[in-house]
Amino acid sequence: MEVNRFVIVLTLVMSTAAVRPAIAQTSPPIDADAQYVIGPEDVLDIAVWGNTEMSRTVPVRPDGMISLPLLNDVRATGLSPMQLREALAAALEKYISSPMVSVIVREVHSFKVSVIGEVKTPGRYELRSRTTVLDVLAMAGGLSQYASRARITILRRDGNGVHEIPYDFEKIAARTGPRTAGQENLCVQPGDIIVVP
Repeated sequence: MEVNRFVIVLTLVMSTAAVRPAIAQTSPPIDADAQYVIGPEDVLDIAVWGNTEMSRTVPVRPDGMISLPLLNDVRATGLSPMQLREALAAALEKYISSPMVSVIVREVHSFKVSVIGEVKTPGRYELRSRTTVLDVLAMAGGLSQYASRARITILRRDGNGVHEIPYDFEKIAARTGPRTAGQENLCVQPGDIIVVP
C-alpha cells in the first residue's frame, strides 16, 4: 500500500514538473526596470516609523501635491514610491532624527486613457497595469463598422506639446507575415487619447 502511495506522489511530482516549463514559456516577459510613477488621484500610505502623527493615508491632488504635517505640500507626481520616500526622509530630517519613511501606493487612479470616435463604447478608461492599444480598443467594445482601421491615431502629451502616433489596426491585427518595427502593438501611457476616425 505504501509503495502505491509513493508511486502516485512521484507521478504527480513528475507531471507537475513537465507542465511547469510550458507555463513559464507562455507567461509574458516582465520589464524588471519599469517603476511605477505616482500620478494625480492616486492614494498613498505614508508611514513614519515611531511617529503616528505623521503617518497617514493621503490622496495625490490634481496639482500633483500631497499634504503632510510639518512639511505642508510636497510634490508626489512624477516620482516613484522610492523617490518620494527619499524626498520625504530628507525633508523630515529638520524635525526628526534619522526618519524612517515608507511610501505604499494604496490605490491607483492616475492611469487613465480615452478612446473617442468609431468604437462601440467611447469613453475614459482607468487601467491597473500595462495595457496595449488593442487591449484598450477591446475594452471600448471594438471598432464600429464605419471605423477607418488604417487611420487610428494616438495623441500623447510630450512635454508641452502633443505627439501624434499613427496606429494601423489592419497591420497590427494581421496574422500573416513578419512584423516590422512600425507594426508594434504599443503600450498606452497615462493620458493617451486614442482617436478612431
